Amino acid sequence: MQDKPFALIGVNSDSLAIARKAVATKELNWRSFQNELASGGTISAQWQVDGWPTLVVLDRDMRINYRGHSGDEALAMVRRLVAEAVADGK
Repeated sequence: MQDKPFALIGVNSDSLAIARKAVATKELNWRSFQNELASGGTISAQWQVDGWPTLVVLDRDMRINYRGHSGDEALAMVRRLVAEAVADGK
């Protein structure tokens, strides 16, 4: 999706050492946040995540277009939304 109107953001609940190792060994190149928020809450609580991984696909208006656990379904939605954005010239 390089050079496409697309962003991937991760949230993980691993220790910092495990997260850093995963980034290095799997060559992960997207931004990923620790689950714990500075306010004392968690991203997973705010987003009502009840299982890992939970995939959420937002459109350019920040509306949820997919929420679930299927990578195939999430990817299909991402491809559709990117195609729409490219067709619209955005």
